[in-house]
Amino acid sequence: MSKRKKVSRFEDLAVWQEGCDLAVQIYELSREGKLARDYGLRDQMTRSAVSIPSNIAEGKERETAPELIRYLYIAKGSTGELQTQLYIAQKIGYVDEEVTYKLIQQTKVLSKKLGSFIQYLKRNIN
Repeated sequence: MSKRKKVSRFEDLAVWQEGCDLAVQIYELSREGKLARDYGLRDQMTRSAVSIPSNIAEGKERETAPELIRYLYIAKGSTGELQTQLYIAQKIGYVDEEVTYKLIQQTKVLSKKLGSFIQYLKRNIN
């Protein structure tokens, strides 16, 4: 059985890195087309996207496993929120179906990784 390397910085967490990448993609998407002019939906999407890595970082900085788990759940919830907003943006013609599919797949994968990380932490709390 292999031991996982202890991560001391949130910047080293793969889920944080992926969350940041996703947030950047959402910001880039929100700069163009009809979505750029819909301030409400655009701002909600960027807030949801930024919330993912922000909550991962906040939880890690609190330096206890229960707090990290709590904030990982919040980040996981934000992935569902972002998925919903992407579906809506696509249905009202703001975002191309192919782009929507790609971003939703990314959020689903990230959500699954967050869930796995949460379960790992729960199993290993002393």
